[in-house]
Amino acid sequence: MIITLIFLLFLLLFSIVERNLKPTIMQIAESRAHLIATETIHNVLYGEVLANINYDELVSVHKDSQQRITMMQANTIKISRIVSQANLAIKESLKNLNDEVIEIPLGQTLGSQLLANYGPKIKVKVVPMGTVNVGFLDEFQQAGINQVRHILYLDIKTTVQIVIPLARQGVTVENQIPIAETVIVGEVPDTFLGINQDGFK
Repeated sequence: MIITLIFLLFLLLFSIVERNLKPTIMQIAESRAHLIATETIHNVLYGEVLANINYDELVSVHKDSQQRITMMQANTIKISRIVSQANLAIKESLKNLNDEVIEIPLGQTLGSQLLANYGPKIKVKVVPMGTVNVGFLDEFQQAGINQVRHILYLDIKTTVQIVIPLARQGVTVENQIPIAETVIVGEVPDTFLGINQDGFK
């Protein structure tokens, strides 16, 4: 009888703790999973895909006889190759997250700085969900008098899943990673060929 009562009290306590702490655990796990995925993406891109990429390789600037810019033209073949390489490299790199386990001390979920590093560790597994979308973006920014900065980005979206005992949740990770830039002196031309985000998905 006493053992049954203790068991029921344990189940009740477990249910209360789970109901109250699960949102906090998920929030902490989501933040860490986002950081891990972002670091993984940055490392593989800057370490492999984007090494030694120059603006001049991606965009050709045409000028007239008076050195005024008349047209800018994107190197669509080179850009498409970068987008494809980035997609494959990120997918391959994220596969390693299958072995990634985050340990969150129970004390951290209570919101107490004093107890943040104490208590049993709650293990959270980070699992890639296999979907990676890589697009290409560009942006013009005012950089001074009669100067415009042109920045090229990779637009990356992927999803990882965090798994804790009795629950799981998807985390969407979005990054815009600059890959090259230049400062254009003079007016930006009306003609700009080849930069189309939808064309590089």
